[in-house]
Amino acid sequence: MPSPNFPRTLLAAGIAAAMTAGVALPAMADGPERLDVASTFSTKNFLGAGAEHLSKELQTATGGAVSLRVHEPGDLVPAFEVFNSVSSGAIQAGWDWMGYWAGTVPITNLYGALPFGPSPEAFMSWMWSGEGTELLQTEYDKYGVKVLPCFISPQETGGWYNKEINSPSDFDGLSMRISGLGAKVLNRLGASTQLVPGGEIYLALERGRVDATEFSVPQVDAAMGFDEVAKYYYFPGWHQSASWFSLLINQAVWDEYSDERKAQFETACRSTLQWAMAEAPPEQVRTIHALEEKGVEVRRFPDEVLDALQQSWVEVRKEEMENNPAFAKAYRSLMKHAGLIDEWYELQAMPAIIPLDEGDS
Repeated sequence: MPSPNFPRTLLAAGIAAAMTAGVALPAMADGPERLDVASTFSTKNFLGAGAEHLSKELQTATGGAVSLRVHEPGDLVPAFEVFNSVSSGAIQAGWDWMGYWAGTVPITNLYGALPFGPSPEAFMSWMWSGEGTELLQTEYDKYGVKVLPCFISPQETGGWYNKEINSPSDFDGLSMRISGLGAKVLNRLGASTQLVPGGEIYLALERGRVDATEFSVPQVDAAMGFDEVAKYYYFPGWHQSASWFSLLINQAVWDEYSDERKAQFETACRSTLQWAMAEAPPEQVRTIHALEEKGVEVRRFPDEVLDALQQSWVEVRKEEMENNPAFAKAYRSLMKHAGLIDEWYELQAMPAIIPLDEGDS
């Protein structure tokens, strides 16, 4: 490697002479060949496995030139310090749930957990075909972080409870692990909310530190063993219509890559997103059936409860839009985009599919 002061004209002349003489030259560097990624989720569950899937897709897209080494939560830095560590350059990259950084980047509340929001399909369309990624990156630019939205989980569940929820008053005094805007909604109904790291939720429920929790989709919740320490499993996941997860890369590291390599990252990212959206929905229903067989009581919130939650959300939404212009801009953009998609599907709506009889071949 020549020193920075080595004359560029001499370097270019040397390369030209070597090529003329037929001398093989080593490949020019194009950013790191391997990125160390601090994950906020264990790779043993669906959420963390998304990072490993992304690494495989990235190796395919780059012909094996670039890969990710995904580290378990806490191996490099504590899970809740991933964003700041990527920003400072302490680590190269991270794998996250966007909502974790709402205290630093408030707009991520919208991407991580938006109450009564649009479907994952509409959210995905806005992210990659609308303004979603652009608006998010504008905020991350302030911290020197490149964001690649690579994974979306379907609508989450309403959570695990050790008491029945029959009316809005049942939230009064309830201690619940929940994060983001959903927590603000429940606080208005008298609940006491807190953000407990994923790895500590089981013990928090078991020891009565919390009466209820939400975490993810059934596939992940079952792997966490929540059915062993909570009786009631409520739906729908009003607080989180879609959840975005992303690859974070320190901006200086990202800038080392060529435009072609950056495009390969995006290709791998979109492929991982497609995998997540195809893989997740049917597996959730299979998991719910298995949980019911184990004795879990699967419930739906009464309409009275959902109405109260929605009214509380309207109040929280108004407050967020007044206090956070970036959130307001993104919310209006998302709902306008989702409205176009809803209109299309309303025009195309057909009667429900008639199920097959047992005798149908």
